[in-house]
Amino acid sequence: MAVAALVTWLVTAVGGFIMLGIWVANGGPSRPGASRFPPALIFGHFALAAIGLVVWIVYVVTDEEALAWTALVLLLPVALLGFTMLARWLPAYRARGGDAASRPAEGRFPVPVVAGHGLFAVVTVVLVLLTALGVGES
Repeated sequence: MAVAALVTWLVTAVGGFIMLGIWVANGGPSRPGASRFPPALIFGHFALAAIGLVVWIVYVVTDEEALAWTALVLLLPVALLGFTMLARWLPAYRARGGDAASRPAEGRFPVPVVAGHGLFAVVTVVLVLLTALGVGES
């Protein structure tokens, strides 16, 4: 289950990188008013997720139980920040019908990438929790 969590975490990260690239390319962090996402929200989510992923990789290699719990604890604020971004993204998505130049940077995120990122993130959290609890161990 730990390897499955690693795979889902990596797939989630790919979706996150796609959205981060779109956000940066469209002025998210550099143009005032270009985004409803404060840079601290985006980069905090990214940093905590990346740190958690490194901890998880070390856990998969060492099987040190404390690392599984550490990764799970890191995932909790990552998930909260992710839900915050989803709540801020929804109005940008709903306003997509207007002029593309007037959309916030996150208004350009492809819906399948947003949905996939969220789905894989939820699966990752569940798999990490189950692994930390020792479910499925023989």
